[in-house]
Amino acid sequence: MTGIIEEIFIAQLAGQELIAQQSAQLVAGKGIVGDRYYLGEGTFSERLKGLPDVEVTLIEKEEVDAFNIVAQRSLEAKDFRRNIVTKGYRLNDLVDRTFLIGNVTLKGIRLCEPCAHLAGILGNDIMDHMIHKAGLRAQIVTSGDIAPGDKISLLEN
Repeated sequence: MTGIIEEIFIAQLAGQELIAQQSAQLVAGKGIVGDRYYLGEGTFSERLKGLPDVEVTLIEKEEVDAFNIVAQRSLEAKDFRRNIVTKGYRLNDLVDRTFLIGNVTLKGIRLCEPCAHLAGILGNDIMDHMIHKAGLRAQIVTSGDIAPGDKISLLEN
């Protein structure tokens, strides 16, 4: 199974609107250069300090589209406040697995479940419809650059 990166987003401060990037530099053990969590300025930076959970988050475009149909909404992928929007790959299958985005190696840590903070921004229907569908938290194993169109592929574990 192979997927692709559709979009990349960062925000420099907690609560700031996410801004699309044409490329991003991922730093092992740190995060995406310029992003709020890389800078220690994210909403959950203190709570997740020192954990790989904070490095990068991903969400499937297909799950965003399915949510919009079921909830009769018109949210964009960036509204879910994840860094990387993917297409064509089931992210839940990457928990505890090592994978590539382009030439950058990542490891899936855990699902990035919707939380009260996100529900406060987008509405409580997020909690009803996005459990186990709101993305993946991943650790950056090797540093490098990524861009929309880069392929996602599983490494043999």
